[in-house]
Amino acid sequence: MINVEFNINDKGQVSSFEMAGHAMFDEYGKDIVCAGASAVVFGSVNAILNMTGSNPAIEMDEDSGLLRFKADDPDNDKMQILLEGMIISLKTIEEEYGEHITLNFK
Repeated sequence: MINVEFNINDKGQVSSFEMAGHAMFDEYGKDIVCAGASAVVFGSVNAILNMTGSNPAIEMDEDSGLLRFKADDPDNDKMQILLEGMIISLKTIEEEYGEHITLNFK
C-alpha cells in the first residue's frame, strides 16, 4: 500500500509530506495506482521547484517508494496552492483505489 502522510502546521499549511510504499495493484510496470500517485506527486514537486523559488528538502529512495518533502518556506502561497492541488488529485485516486493508497494528515 502507498501511504502518504502530510504534516500540517498551526496555520493550516503543509509543512512536509512523505509518500512511501507500493500500491501492489498490478505487477511492476502495469500498476496504474502507483503510476498515477507518482505522476501527481513528482509533477507537483517539479512545479514547486520550477515555479516558486523554494528550495525544499527532498529525499528519495526508489526501492522503498519513499519520497520525503520538507518545505523551506511554508508561507509561500504559490507552493501551498500547488500542494493543495496535489492533495486533491491524490484524494481522487484514494476514493477509487483506497485499498492501495491512503492519505493521513497530522
